[in-house]
Amino acid sequence: MALSLLDSEKQHLAELLVAIQRCVYFLDASNQKLTWPLTKEHLEIHKKDIALFEAIAAINERFAKLQDTLGAAMRHACLLSGEPTDSFLKVLSFYEKTNVLESVATWQLCRTARNLAAHDYDIDYANIADHFNTLQTLIPMLYITAVRFLNYCLQSLDIAPKQVDFSTEFMLITSQMNESRATK
Repeated sequence: MALSLLDSEKQHLAELLVAIQRCVYFLDASNQKLTWPLTKEHLEIHKKDIALFEAIAAINERFAKLQDTLGAAMRHACLLSGEPTDSFLKVLSFYEKTNVLESVATWQLCRTARNLAAHDYDIDYANIADHFNTLQTLIPMLYITAVRFLNYCLQSLDIAPKQVDFSTEFMLITSQMNESRATK
């Protein structure tokens, strides 16, 4: 029975890894719909453009979903690794030490940025543009974290995504992002 419980927990992590890949895929799709950086002027001119504001809202939602899914998966992998999970700060510290996370501070910056938009109903287009431009600059950090985390799970826990439905696209998106960062 204990073995089947462990297998169940590993399967759950494998499913979370698929969810991470899926989040990256859909966040990237939304990100590609917009011309960056967003400007106050562009938003003011197109203030009734439903497609534009749906794409912007999708960025916020999908950014949050990716970070939430990564967080849940990281906590779960810590449990399987025998690492402390009594506070999420300990989970983050563990992944900073293992070089999955760039830094705890960067993770918290992402969390703060996404939370501000979730609870802010700003009508100042300069503030809206600034917020989403900030999220857009933070997306690569989440992608890098996702790649490193999947590698950690494979190398340390021998757990890969349960399905490969999004694996090819995930690798393509994250490798293109790494290439574009390297040329900057």
